[in-house]
Amino acid sequence: MITRITDSAFYQHLWGTAEARDVLGEEGRLRCWLEVVSALARAQAATGVIPASAAALIAEHARPGRLDLAFAAEQTRQTSHSMLGLIRALQRAVPEEARQYVYIGATVQDITDTATALALRRIGGIAWRDLRRIEERLLELAVAHRSTEMAGRTHGQPGSPVTFGWKAASWADEVRRHLDRLREGAPRWLVGQLGGGVGSLVFYGERGPAIRARFCAELGLADPGISWLTARDRGAEFAQLLALICGTLARIGGEVYELQRPEIGELTEASPPGTVGSITMPHKRNPEASEHLDTLARLVRANAAVMTEGMAQQHERDGRGWKAEWVALPEACLLAAAALQIAIGLLAGLTVDAEAMRANLARHGGYPVSERALALLAPRLGARRAQERLQRAFGVNAAGLTAEQALVNAGLLSPAEARELTAQPDTGSCQVMADLVVERARAARAAEPEGWP
Repeated sequence: MITRITDSAFYQHLWGTAEARDVLGEEGRLRCWLEVVSALARAQAATGVIPASAAALIAEHARPGRLDLAFAAEQTRQTSHSMLGLIRALQRAVPEEARQYVYIGATVQDITDTATALALRRIGGIAWRDLRRIEERLLELAVAHRSTEMAGRTHGQPGSPVTFGWKAASWADEVRRHLDRLREGAPRWLVGQLGGGVGSLVFYGERGPAIRARFCAELGLADPGISWLTARDRGAEFAQLLALICGTLARIGGEVYELQRPEIGELTEASPPGTVGSITMPHKRNPEASEHLDTLARLVRANAAVMTEGMAQQHERDGRGWKAEWVALPEACLLAAAALQIAIGLLAGLTVDAEAMRANLARHGGYPVSERALALLAPRLGARRAQERLQRAFGVNAAGLTAEQALVNAGLLSPAEARELTAQPDTGSCQVMADLVVERARAARAAEPEGWP
């Protein structure tokens, strides 16, 4: 019976992707755990701990399809041990001569932490690929709308003019920083774990560090140099990065959500054929994609907080925070994967109404020129006095006047100066900044690999 809406056949597309579920679902998790058990056996065989023939048999049978998973689940419940059921199922599957060598010299956390690193390698690769797709689309928007003037808004109110290309470049620049974080974090996150009971590697004697290094190499992971059973910063950092990524996507989604309001009408997200906005109000087109990005970001932040809480651990093993990770980290990964896919679709189908942007900017009677007027008058009157006089000129007494008329009536500018100041929206350095972001991003993309890490 399915009890989580995130697993529902009706709704699971909103809370994850098939690609991420293949990594983080039941079969994917077992596959990773068994891959780690096989690598451990190969490393032990290479260093003389177990016979090579036993390692080969373990690797041959350490696959979900070869095991009695019902038996493994029953043994897990019976023993109240998170790994022993799987180990007993694998021991039943391998020939008798190899059974005693299954999973020796390791602890549950060695398997699960190392398997988590393998999963993060897949999830990080998905994030890298999708962020680069999002960045590419944002760069296209930055170039296409480099000079598309629109109202800049602060506190929800119109301010000085900007360009939509500059806004898109700001989003792209933030996405680029997440790509940088992914690249920089890979050496910290993609490491193996082999420490035994308390992390001392005492089972292996002097050979411990060499066996761990070989074990990590078998899986293409880095050797941590020291056990990290209660050092949980790696997973917490990765989860926090997912929260940051989803925060950026929510920022983009929030802007699309607001600017496609009919009374603004500057952006429109695609509405696929068959989409129903409202059962009771058939005229509505709800902002499904942009809205859901905010929902997903909230949930990822919550799970990232659980991961951070888990950093406060005791002694050499502490199951409280560690086991909370089993829920929180996969959830954060699934939700982030969904957010990335939704953002890709949102941006691919985004319609920019440049005419509406210009019309909304013009609706305000030229008053968004106030910052430029202040810059012009400050040298003449002093900054504070210029601000006060403009405040009065553009206040309630200016009702029904354009900014040009208000400036002249207040005696602040001559008719010619006021006309020249308000003739065209001044977007400052928006175009230059957008160009710089595009240039930097193009250079970075040309120099980096398409895949991660």
